[in-house]
Amino acid sequence: MMRNLMLVLAYDGADFHGWQQQPGLRTVQECLEQALRRCVRHQVVVIGCSRTDSGVHAQGYVANFYTTNPASDHAIFRSVGARLPKDMTLLNLMEVPLTFHSTKSAVSKLYRYRIHNVSARPCEQLNQRFTYHFWQPLDLERMRAAVAHWIGTHDFSSFASAGNDRQSNVRTVQRIELYREGPEIRMDIEGEGFLYKQVRNMVGTMVEIGRGHWSVEQARKILEARSRSHAGPTAPARGLCLRWVKYDIPGLPPPTAEMLERARGLQPPRGALRAAVDVRPRSEAPIPPGIEVEEEPPA
Repeated sequence: MMRNLMLVLAYDGADFHGWQQQPGLRTVQECLEQALRRCVRHQVVVIGCSRTDSGVHAQGYVANFYTTNPASDHAIFRSVGARLPKDMTLLNLMEVPLTFHSTKSAVSKLYRYRIHNVSARPCEQLNQRFTYHFWQPLDLERMRAAVAHWIGTHDFSSFASAGNDRQSNVRTVQRIELYREGPEIRMDIEGEGFLYKQVRNMVGTMVEIGRGHWSVEQARKILEARSRSHAGPTAPARGLCLRWVKYDIPGLPPPTAEMLERARGLQPPRGALRAAVDVRPRSEAPIPPGIEVEEEPPA
């Protein structure tokens, strides 16, 4: 019987080359799939809620995968958690409907960007891996007035970096909150989804306005220009963190009869040796018809 398992992860992204598996590079997906296949004893393909870029962190990253292993959720949770590297941790694991997709089922996501905005470096707070040190004074009120132009449904082409391959650059930003926390300025941004480096490009633009290089009205003009050349620089990845992802699991569509029939027909692999699983490259795992593994581009 095929099952769909949802995982919630946290990781320090500083030593990962992003989420998505890449040949010869250490990625979150590669480490997670390696731990999972040793636990469930067959090949897996993990679907991630977002392809976080190299250096981006996560406190509530959501992923899912399909398995025929009959072990309990608790047993898989403990087994997988024990096999993850020290800069990753598994926070939760639960069985979800076959139609759940960590990317496409998401209702909204919240990213937080942290700017260490005092002259001294963030070494005293041990935050040099997690904050962007910008020592020049930033005007919080100017930045709040600027980001207000970006809330709502807009074409965010001005904040999409090269490499963005979306057919449409229209996205909905539900809220942006800016506030001070000790020496830091923090930006919380919630939306349905984001373009490649959209959040970091918005932060870089916001900083230019906060330091007085651009007027507050420039935020609206940049958005309307729909050209990356009009926006500010890309803020460093180390200040960005995926905080959480919201889902409406009870509201998911029920699995089709074909999907259920295929799920019932699949049986756990018998006699698989762990050593044989470990040396195999990534391969196709059982995925129900109509479920795609496409993910959104890096944040």
